[in-house]
Amino acid sequence: MDTDQASASTEDLRSAERCLQAAQLAADVTALDALLDDRLVFTGPDGRTYAKDDDLELQRSGRQRLTRVDEEDLAVLVVGPTGVTWFLGTLAGTFEGREFTARVRYTRTWVHTPRGGWRVIAAHVGPA
Repeated sequence: MDTDQASASTEDLRSAERCLQAAQLAADVTALDALLDDRLVFTGPDGRTYAKDDDLELQRSGRQRLTRVDEEDLAVLVVGPTGVTWFLGTLAGTFEGREFTARVRYTRTWVHTPRGGWRVIAAHVGPA
């Protein structure tokens, strides 16, 4: 891959990450469904692992609603059809009826396919 292609891939992944953030903020299940790979494994702040369907149901049910996603830093790495994003920022909203504000770091691993574009296949969130 030449430098221009790598740069374009990096910017495409950066854009996909920001689309994911917007979908989280809007609780947009359709957009999240397109951005999350069916094989997704997400490790939450409680250390438990969750699947794509768990995340989509969390949004559908309204058990989680974000009112704020403030990005402080976003690092992006692309190697072939695999990418990693490191998000640092503050989230606020409600979870299971309780308000929260938290400064967090997400690490997301993405895969790129010709038909699906960039999709999250693994993710982890923890306090920052």
